[in-house]
Amino acid sequence: MDKATTQRIERLVEYISGFDDIQGFVAEAIRAVPRHQFIPDVALATPGDPDQAFIIDRETDPDTWWDTVYSRTPIVTQLDDGDTDIRTRVGAYTSSSSAPSTVAYFLQLLDPEPDDQVLEVGTGTGWTAALLAHLAGPHGSVTSIEIDKIVAEQAAKNLAAAGVRPHVIVGDGADGCPQRAPYDRVHITCGIRTVPYTWIEQCRPGGVVVAPYCPGFGDDHALRLVTLPDGTAIGRFPGYASYMMMRSQRPAPYAPDDGGGRRHPTRVHPRTIGLAPPGADLAMAAITGLYAHISREETRFLTYVLNPADPSQWAVGIHQRGNPDHTVYQMGDRPLWEEVTEAYFRWVGWGEPGRDRFGMTVTPEGQHVWLDTPDHLIGG
Repeated sequence: MDKATTQRIERLVEYISGFDDIQGFVAEAIRAVPRHQFIPDVALATPGDPDQAFIIDRETDPDTWWDTVYSRTPIVTQLDDGDTDIRTRVGAYTSSSSAPSTVAYFLQLLDPEPDDQVLEVGTGTGWTAALLAHLAGPHGSVTSIEIDKIVAEQAAKNLAAAGVRPHVIVGDGADGCPQRAPYDRVHITCGIRTVPYTWIEQCRPGGVVVAPYCPGFGDDHALRLVTLPDGTAIGRFPGYASYMMMRSQRPAPYAPDDGGGRRHPTRVHPRTIGLAPPGADLAMAAITGLYAHISREETRFLTYVLNPADPSQWAVGIHQRGNPDHTVYQMGDRPLWEEVTEAYFRWVGWGEPGRDRFGMTVTPEGQHVWLDTPDHLIGG
């Protein structure tokens, strides 16, 4: 590599190393597996708000391309499952090279060792698969599953050009890859609402599963599980994480307003639910099984609540700026707003526990969120 590229890599490593929980083995892997080998010539940089997204083009503006590749910025490589040209910048983000700090954080949580057998779900550009292959060493084995055939083919090309050859297969990552099990580590690079038991089943006792837990309620969460000899897994939510959802777990859009909803007042400001802390988000999601998100308009603040099992049932809490009173507009007969506010105040009554006090147990029958100890279940 030339001097300029080496300097860019070192700046990125310095930035990542500034996080207290990132250890040297992660920085060494990022040095050994340059990110630029896995970024297409034309991609969409997404530094924050979607309105700030911009195209990077290696041919027409190489300096911006290189600077962006070795910045903290996530880089989107596919829109609308490939149906929309990336240059349009408009569409659902469906494949990417995640922010380097997020990649480093998840590698830190996973803590792979040389000779580990590793399953990765969501190959994407192939960068994380290459990092995992480096960390597992020459005698380890990485199996990476990608649901999109075109994305998988490009990732395999990227990996081969970088001199790395993990086992890349096309398929639904929720099924894992039983033929190459058991695994010591399972690394998930797409958001999930439900942990497929196959990942637990295909792990050795003491194996680690790291995933972005995205229940659809406010903040998303990193989840680190350890598998037990009895075939279950248990773990906690050590921090924040947000990824594009696994295709099979994407939420259905809520049904359009047909004018048949009903309106009623609420004493609870919509921001109380929509901007609740991560611990409250976990509690409300687990207790109710609902989704929630906010919308900020020039004159209104809105908190939407959706029943994922029946998208015709949704509610929106409305704060009209300058008005001390708040209203709820409800579609369907399930009292969604009342359920989430009741769950919020249950969380307050527990002493407003933070995210780190919650955990999850996964069994063949399903997953269960708990507070402080596994016997204090708070929801499914």
